[in-house]
Amino acid sequence: MMSDMLSQEEIDALLNGTASTENSEQTEHKPQVEDFLTSMERDTLGEIGNISFGSSATALSTLLSQKVEITTPEVGIIERQRLKDEFPHPYVAIQVKYTEGFSGTNVLVIKQADAAIIADLMLGGTGENPEQELGDIHLSAVQEAMNQMMGSAATSMSTVFSKRIDISPPNVSLLNIMEGEGTENLPEQDLLVKVSFRLMIGNLIDSKIMQIVPLTFAKSLVSELINENASSESSIQETAAAQEATLVQEIKVEAEQQTQTQQEQNVQPAVFTNFETASPQLEMKNLDMLLDIPLQVTVELGRTTKTVKEILEMGPGSIIELDKLAGEPVDILVNNQLIAIGEVVVIDENFGVRVTDIVSKKDRLKKLN
Repeated sequence: MMSDMLSQEEIDALLNGTASTENSEQTEHKPQVEDFLTSMERDTLGEIGNISFGSSATALSTLLSQKVEITTPEVGIIERQRLKDEFPHPYVAIQVKYTEGFSGTNVLVIKQADAAIIADLMLGGTGENPEQELGDIHLSAVQEAMNQMMGSAATSMSTVFSKRIDISPPNVSLLNIMEGEGTENLPEQDLLVKVSFRLMIGNLIDSKIMQIVPLTFAKSLVSELINENASSESSIQETAAAQEATLVQEIKVEAEQQTQTQQEQNVQPAVFTNFETASPQLEMKNLDMLLDIPLQVTVELGRTTKTVKEILEMGPGSIIELDKLAGEPVDILVNNQLIAIGEVVVIDENFGVRVTDIVSKKDRLKKLN
């Protein structure tokens, strides 16, 4: 009879095996951001966050009289049913609804301890020993700080999307998902996009502030921004084509009028000098009328080609490698036309360029044409 009973080791092994199976199933079903957002969509959402929260950091810094930094965001996907895994501790949720420009909601989530420091600073404290229990007055202070942040972010987004964007006053509530508190202010959609920023306020806070939006709303932002850029480019091309067609038509009409006038008055057409066969004296005579016109002189150290992603990833301290070797001659351009070759020199405390080679006079006249 004793042989039919399981030992404690066998019971533990069975329990561990079950837990491992459950953990593996959870891992397998955990959504990955690349399954729902392309690399371009993630970069676009990150750039929108960079621009909007960059201005928000300035507004918050002025409000708190502290240095505020909000760093480059990270974009991820979370399921609503797994919010307790993403936010296991007490947080403060700030819900904002768009009243103009967009139709959707945006929720900011910060740790309750960070909210307490912000509230203490808003109420005239130092932020070093804030009250951890947030009362109505503390939540009101946090609400005003977030209102200033989101208002500044909406202004920046208006510039990005080329239209007026306005928001409702933020709704602030305590968020404790483990106890089911405050979840009513979170988006109801099953799939949510989480954009996490590193938030640093003086020496008081080095934490995260997270932006939660529905996946459908995030995709609509990306789509509208891309379509807006495409429409602007198409509009510019269409305008340029229309202007070109109008100019061609005007030239054609003017040429016909001149031809008709010449025929009526029996006037010989003007003969213009060919620069390729003109004598030096005649060339200088023709150039006398142009000698006082200012031209833009540019010295080109080198060139390179970068992708949009590489440009967006640039920051202070980034190094751009050019297509020329150190000490190699530089190009001297006049009105974006290559005129001469030179080498870089130092004159007192300023840079200069010594001309080492120059294109022929005939080629220069062609480039000025």
